[in-house]
Amino acid sequence: MNRQIAGWVTHHWVKWVVLVLSLLLIGSMGFLASKLVSVQNNEMSSWLPSDAESTQVLDEAQAFSDPDAVPAVVLYERESGVTKADGAKAAADAKEFANFDKVTGDIIGPIPSKDGKALQTIVIFDMGSDGWDVLPDIVDDLKKTAGGTDGLDVSIGGPAAVNADQMEAFAGVDGVMLLAALGIVFVILLITYRSLQLATLFLLCGVGAIATAQGVVYLLAKYADLTVNNQSSSILSVLVLGAGVDYALLLVARYREELHNFEDRHEAMTHALHRAAPAVLASGATVIVGLLCLTVAQMNSTSGLGPVGAVGIACALVIMMILLPALLVIVGRWIFWPFVPHFGDPIKTESGMWARVGQRIARRPRAVWITTSVILGALAFGIFQLNANGLSNEENFTTDQPSIAAEKAIAQHFPTSAGNPVVLMTDSEATEEVVSTVGKIQGIVPGSVQEKGEKDGRSYLEATLVAAPDSEAAYDTIDRVRAAVHDIDGASVIVGGNSAVVSDMFDASADDSRLIIPLVLVAVFLILAILLRALLAPLVLLVTVVLSFGAALGISALVFKHIFGFAGADPAFPLFAFVFLVALGIDYNIFLMTRVREEALKIGTRRGALVGIGATGGVITSAGFVLAGTFAALATLPIVFVVELGFAVAVGVLLDTIIVRSVLVTALNLDIGRLMWWPSELAKKPDVDISELERERVGVHAR
Repeated sequence: MNRQIAGWVTHHWVKWVVLVLSLLLIGSMGFLASKLVSVQNNEMSSWLPSDAESTQVLDEAQAFSDPDAVPAVVLYERESGVTKADGAKAAADAKEFANFDKVTGDIIGPIPSKDGKALQTIVIFDMGSDGWDVLPDIVDDLKKTAGGTDGLDVSIGGPAAVNADQMEAFAGVDGVMLLAALGIVFVILLITYRSLQLATLFLLCGVGAIATAQGVVYLLAKYADLTVNNQSSSILSVLVLGAGVDYALLLVARYREELHNFEDRHEAMTHALHRAAPAVLASGATVIVGLLCLTVAQMNSTSGLGPVGAVGIACALVIMMILLPALLVIVGRWIFWPFVPHFGDPIKTESGMWARVGQRIARRPRAVWITTSVILGALAFGIFQLNANGLSNEENFTTDQPSIAAEKAIAQHFPTSAGNPVVLMTDSEATEEVVSTVGKIQGIVPGSVQEKGEKDGRSYLEATLVAAPDSEAAYDTIDRVRAAVHDIDGASVIVGGNSAVVSDMFDASADDSRLIIPLVLVAVFLILAILLRALLAPLVLLVTVVLSFGAALGISALVFKHIFGFAGADPAFPLFAFVFLVALGIDYNIFLMTRVREEALKIGTRRGALVGIGATGGVITSAGFVLAGTFAALATLPIVFVVELGFAVAVGVLLDTIIVRSVLVTALNLDIGRLMWWPSELAKKPDVDISELERERVGVHAR
């Protein structure tokens, strides 16, 4: 940040203008933040790319069926066999269901099972584009109306029930998750600064950044067609809080340091902003660019997370780089009580714990970085235990859900995909051939292929899967159906349905990973090259972060499988983990390396490396624990994908702060020396040998 701009932010009277304008911004955006839930789009089909075959089916099928229609399956079970009274009750219930709000079409059933022990009634609801938030209430009403009599069990399954359980899994939990994250951050800040008032100030700014980000995201979702869902909304809060407090920690650490050098706190903050802002802004820019790389994803849910996260980081930067400095100079030095930094007090950058760590590494830096790299590489082999091939509806939850139990019960008595048909659109003249072809395919219930409508030369067909619609067997059947019907001359058949939607999501996620991961690496490299004005240092840093990512994912895969007992991971999980870990993990290297470069200009790279780790080690470690703690709060959500993402990012961040940045990067700086800055002029600046550093250390201790 330009020194003149930094001076204006902390000017004796401009600081009050900054405070008022910031509070107005937070207040207005906070009001809009309360409306964010109303613009969320949690329909699975809306996450797909427009060119996916299942999306094309959804678009074309609108002429025959409502795309916002979702079926619920009401199951009646009696172990000894359903009675005439049971049938009469189910029939009476069906008449009641027909009067429910949002019901569309005819009530199907009650249909008796072949084993005589169950009945099922299918009720289809038209949720509209903005009525999905009441789906849990509708499912509850179905359950209450159907009720249960002596020996007759009633449960609600089908897509409506599964969606309702997913929505309820997030409903209200966001608040619990945010409180957990705030609690974790508060404890870490108290341990770090032992100042209640400073920790409270941090949290107030963090909450303000969250409210601002949510308000901006609401406006983008409302007026710019940005896709926001419950997962990206939950991740937004954690990301803004964690990254925002990280930026605040770095700024406050530099401000505290400058308070020893300047008696006027306004002047101290001006210098702190001037020195710390480049690293903070570069870190924020790295995360923003990394997240924006997600916008090229085929998956709308993935591409939507990019702008959502980028807006969050931008808001965190604005609050922490403008409002927080103004607040700090307004309240004065007492904010650090009981450990108030006084003008003229010595700064401990050569005698602290991290300074001592750096001195120990300096004895044999090459052996340290080689050993550390080998250990991280070995941990990365755990990736082979990661099964990122998708999760069934049951496997997607960490807790038992009523809809999953209902689906299991339905599968015992009826074809498992009765409420989740395979949907085919074909030219009308080829209908008979398509029906005949699909009916013979392994995995399709014989005789289940039926024409449901015909319009403008196109026919709408449905078929029933043998396997559960969310199983690998169902996805394989979709592939077989597509391979068979695409070979029919002149038919122009496209295949969709819920199983096809999920299958297309998996394929799109795999394609997104292959495209976005290299793109993120290139973007991060370019930002580092510009910031550090070198080519070798950015390359080395990028390799260390990728190595850290591999180790974090390896550790996570082993924990997921052998400790948590998860069945696998969503195909999008590795990509999300990569973007967050690389973009956020590089932050700590930026914090360290900008300080090392600043010192290298004065005292050489190797001495600068020791000063850099001594000066930034404590604050970077604290920042790492804050970010890891906030992402760990995602474990409060009962969704496997979110829990896995939170755990992997938390582990990766801790690896970055404790091992990669403090040990590996410092050892590489000491071993490579001034060549780290190749091809800049700084690479030509004379530097001391490792042996000279050791003699200086021994001399200091001797004195």
